[in-house]
Amino acid sequence: MIVHDWGILEYEEGRKEMESIHKKAVEDNQNHLILTQHPSCFTVGRDAWNKKWSIPVIKTDRGGSITSHTKGQNIYYFCFQAPSPARFFSKIITVFEEFFSSFEKEIYYQKENPGFYIENRKICSLGFRYKNGVSLHGVALNVDVDLSFCSQVDPCDLKGVAPTSMAYEKIYLSADDVNDRIVNKVAEVFDESL
Repeated sequence: MIVHDWGILEYEEGRKEMESIHKKAVEDNQNHLILTQHPSCFTVGRDAWNKKWSIPVIKTDRGGSITSHTKGQNIYYFCFQAPSPARFFSKIITVFEEFFSSFEKEIYYQKENPGFYIENRKICSLGFRYKNGVSLHGVALNVDVDLSFCSQVDPCDLKGVAPTSMAYEKIYLSADDVNDRIVNKVAEVFDESL
């Protein structure tokens, strides 16, 4: 597994770079994991292109509805070999279930509205696409975000669902510590060397 740590990158620039890494993954048959954060913006997946929004949004070709991005949110873009998208996605769920299981809070995955939740608060969003047998896009995990910014919209346009973060839920880890744990968990679940 090849890990790319991009730091903070504008969303549109990050998407172009991700597409470049995706092309590389198709050619080299390797798994590429991208770590990044984006300055404040809202993106919408294909499922929500036709909806009218009260705030500016960036259209993207991933699945899902509206997602807020801001500093303090760890983004994991997976350009992974995925000949079976269902099997790949199942492993992604396992990675984050095992990560969250180390904390005392009950954090659960909801299949109907893909993401991880604490009660009715969403802490982690997932949105993928698959092209030429390799995955695109990935997972957004709120580590320590500005919840007043994120609260301008319902996460994934789900009524009665509020955004939350690890910090708000009193799970105190730095963004770098979270990245280290997630990278190690991905390597373990996908049986990859670092």
